[in-house]
Amino acid sequence: MPPMSDWFRIIFVLYCTTTGLLLLYAPWSPAWDTMLSALPGGLHVLSMPLLRGALSGFGLVHLVWVLHELEEVLLAKRDDDRST
Repeated sequence: MPPMSDWFRIIFVLYCTTTGLLLLYAPWSPAWDTMLSALPGGLHVLSMPLLRGALSGFGLVHLVWVLHELEEVLLAKRDDDRST
């Protein structure tokens, strides 16, 4: 069984991947507009392209974070292989 830090890293990578893909795609999907039409009028700001772009950018940050985590895992594994 992997150590707890490995489990945490796996869960973190899954979370960041899911959140990143959702935030990258959702603000530009037709479902977003459908959801906004069902919300009270005060939330019209969510339909602004600037906010949609900011949410997509935040999703992209999550995906870059995943790549960074995977790189660390692969480099650590490669260093372990070299030391044995």
